[in-house]
Amino acid sequence: MHHRFLLLLFWMTIGVCHAQSPSRLTTDLLEHTDRVFLDGYPANVFLPEIGTLIERYQLAEIRNPKPYLGWVVNSDKPNTMQTAYRILLASSKELLDKNEADMWDSGRMESAHSVAVLYGGKALQPSTIYYWKVKTWNNHDEESKFSPIKSFITAKTLDGMTARYPLQVSDEFPVAIKPLKEGHSFIDFGKASFGRLKLTLTSALDTDTVVIRLGECAKGGQVDRHPGATIRYAEYKLPLMSGTHTYTLKIRPDKRNTDTHANESNVKPILMPDYTGEVLPFRYCELENYAADLRPQQIVRQTVHYPFDETAAMFHSSDTVLNQVWELCKYSVKALSFLGIFVDGDRERIPYEGDIIVGQPTRYAVDRNYEFTRYSLEYLIYAPTWPTEWVLQEVLMIWADYLHTGNPASLQKYYEEWKLKTLAELTETNGLISTRTGKLTPTFLKTIHFKGTNFRDIVDWPTSETDGFVFTDYNTVVNAYHYQSLKWMSAIAGALGKTDEQAQLSKDAGRVKTQINKLLLDPQTGLYRDGIGTDHNSLHANIYPLSFDIVPEKNKQKVMDFVRSRGMAGSVYTSQNLLDAVYNANDAAYGLQLLSSTDERSWYNMIRIGSTISLEAWDNKYKPNQDWNHIWGAAAGNIIARKLMGIEPIEPGFKKIRIKPQPSDLRQAEIKVPSIRGDIYVAFNNQIGERFVLNVEIPANSTAEVWLPKLSTKYRLTVDNISQKGTVEGDFVKVAIGSGKHWFVIEK
Repeated sequence: MHHRFLLLLFWMTIGVCHAQSPSRLTTDLLEHTDRVFLDGYPANVFLPEIGTLIERYQLAEIRNPKPYLGWVVNSDKPNTMQTAYRILLASSKELLDKNEADMWDSGRMESAHSVAVLYGGKALQPSTIYYWKVKTWNNHDEESKFSPIKSFITAKTLDGMTARYPLQVSDEFPVAIKPLKEGHSFIDFGKASFGRLKLTLTSALDTDTVVIRLGECAKGGQVDRHPGATIRYAEYKLPLMSGTHTYTLKIRPDKRNTDTHANESNVKPILMPDYTGEVLPFRYCELENYAADLRPQQIVRQTVHYPFDETAAMFHSSDTVLNQVWELCKYSVKALSFLGIFVDGDRERIPYEGDIIVGQPTRYAVDRNYEFTRYSLEYLIYAPTWPTEWVLQEVLMIWADYLHTGNPASLQKYYEEWKLKTLAELTETNGLISTRTGKLTPTFLKTIHFKGTNFRDIVDWPTSETDGFVFTDYNTVVNAYHYQSLKWMSAIAGALGKTDEQAQLSKDAGRVKTQINKLLLDPQTGLYRDGIGTDHNSLHANIYPLSFDIVPEKNKQKVMDFVRSRGMAGSVYTSQNLLDAVYNANDAAYGLQLLSSTDERSWYNMIRIGSTISLEAWDNKYKPNQDWNHIWGAAAGNIIARKLMGIEPIEPGFKKIRIKPQPSDLRQAEIKVPSIRGDIYVAFNNQIGERFVLNVEIPANSTAEVWLPKLSTKYRLTVDNISQKGTVEGDFVKVAIGSGKHWFVIEK
């Protein structure tokens, strides 16, 4: 009897197989909805306690009456897919502790959805705290336990806008303090950031006054007093009191970036919130007329930034220059989030589409806060800036948002607005669009919410970086963007089930592509002219058709040869599409050459001249008023992740992932990139032309296609130690895999 009981207990035990619980629960893309901040500092306060606080606190408030819920599926088994879920959402934690829900019990839902599950319960009320948890089932016949409980609070007004975190303040200390002379010290924080200064100083007299100098640039071992361009320098005087006291240095506002008088696009600058106060970008500090010894703990830089996880992404390779370029771009994302929205930098503090088109994919490569970008894009709908191409970029960016999040909220809410941003109303009888043929009327500008007076084509900025581009009525760069916007608008219509509009937009895109190749491609040279009416071929007129897959197959090599011949003839902004074009043409050698270049026009040059944040231009000589803090200078970060290491979403929300490394002669590299479904890891060992070893880790509830270099026509391939052939695609061999860890070896 005893043995039969033990045997029964054994079978009962092995019959209960539990999957790992879901983690990283998100509500409208926000993971840390339960976090309370006190004047920018994360605090040990829970949402139910906020009614007892006397301090000034900040919260992430959900503004959507029907929020989207998401989670990460976890598994230590390969090829794991979620097959079902159950969500419980309640008005109290106590109910959830009993597995009860008064707001929504979804029941077991047979679905693989884990990134954008629409709330389907009772109506949520404003200014109310809710609690939820989720459990899942998978294709291994496993049921998980419920996740830990996550709470969120709704906003006073449920207007459907994208929610954000408040800005965060981090205390940072110097990495070096160097005496210059008696009573004069030079202080280095290691990197520049946007912040304030807090000092703990001692004085025997009430008459002492300390001179404080702050700056982004150093010269001759001290803060550069005349750095030029728009590189920041400021000087302050601080009167001391007798005794030891902690002082806060109030940063003076700069009229250029805080004056609410709008710029030429009639777009106002973004202002710092009251709880952080004004900030200044600086790395270096000098204290003059203070004779006592200084310790790092006495000097605190209160850096302001959007919440950022330094551990979310990593990259390391056998190329030391490439490693430094990655760190420059990664840190730039954090440093330039100081307003909680993408802006140009410090000079104007205005959201510009041209900055976001580069900043968006670089932010995706290094952190998991997708709401930061979405909020910025929705802001631009009603505050577009003056360049023609930049309005068109809004459609490209919102499609990229959907690919990375799988969340359709913004597509649905603003569908008609995004469609207007294709600028199809500017189409002429030849099928191309133009801003110079009379259709740019006040009525048209009002439809796209442009409030300025000088809407025009830009091509590149500054204008000295356009490679001699000749502006005509029909601009090749503008029409390439027009084609791409129609193409992705068709995809957006398809994602929303608008099949008729999807078909029409696809047809419109195809017609524009045909006309570009008919009217702007020179049949004699095989290159693209800058526009109708000129024979000039610029770098810009050719990289955009190549980047957007407009170039006919027979012309691709000629266009790529021309692109190589021009070098880095565009600005840091244009470098995004230049490198996209290069890698899309599978010219990995030239791509690596540009990324790891140490020439004057390179990312390494930004580091060499002393900046720790990406610049607005390659060097001060190319833009006399340039910022030393501009997110559009950080294109290399996303190119390393997306093209060199080859990680890109194929299906929305990273449901399917492409891993297509293009290493050229880079010997070794590894990267971790966050995704909405979990971390993606890729590492390779490259014995050039002989053997290529690739390790990948794909998050659960995702699949992937892996592209390996075809080393010869008689290549040998093993996947997880099993021989395979794969599918040949040009110079690559493609293999389909499921989630988990996988090991690929391809040999000549």
